[in-house]
Amino acid sequence: MLPALLLSVIAMTAIVALRYLAVSGAFAALTARVRPGYHDEMRGQIGREIGWSLASAAIFGIPAGIAAWGWNSFGWTMIYSDWTAYPLWYLPLSVLIYLFAHDTWFYWTHRAMHDPRLFKIAHAVHHASRPPTAWAAMSFHPIEALTGAVVIPVLVFLVPIHIAMLGVVLAVMTVMGVTNHMGWEMFPRRLVRSPIGGWIITASHHQLHHERYKCNYGLYFRFWDRLCKTDRGLSESFLR
Repeated sequence: MLPALLLSVIAMTAIVALRYLAVSGAFAALTARVRPGYHDEMRGQIGREIGWSLASAAIFGIPAGIAAWGWNSFGWTMIYSDWTAYPLWYLPLSVLIYLFAHDTWFYWTHRAMHDPRLFKIAHAVHHASRPPTAWAAMSFHPIEALTGAVVIPVLVFLVPIHIAMLGVVLAVMTVMGVTNHMGWEMFPRRLVRSPIGGWIITASHHQLHHERYKCNYGLYFRFWDRLCKTDRGLSESFLR
């Protein structure tokens, strides 16, 4: 039992690390092509971002490995593979439930991390990326990494989700985490300024958080920022 659990944790750690390197590397390459010279004076920063991110991958791999082990070995989780187990309309709904729950957890823990004491201990690591790059998406102190690592593994024990839809959730989490930190806006201005764009977080919105710190705390949606009056709009540097 213990060897199987350990193997699951190691496998999930490797998957998280490789996913990070592949996705962040791809968008970093895109940045180098679209914004030549953007990374030229940030070699040291990027090295630190990669180092912290790989440490975070090990932390993310522990609860993910436990959840995967529980699913494969005992069927403990609410993950299912039979497309007919729940109505088809539940498939996209489950994705939205996971994303909203994750966004809610992230908003409040992220906002808490900006308490001066927690910021100095943990969150300052992430904000050391000035400006952030595609490599900064998982650049967290271990304390902050732990708060983010538990969300999806806990949800799979509570909320039913098809394995394919879980893949969609993880893909959205990974891609948005990276694209929101690239330092430039890859999505068309028409979309960013549209009614839909007014509720979805992209780099234009998250960049302002890295500039002002005390605003724009969300991960996927601007719902909590708007409700709690911490939404300060888009970065002026991106609007020029």
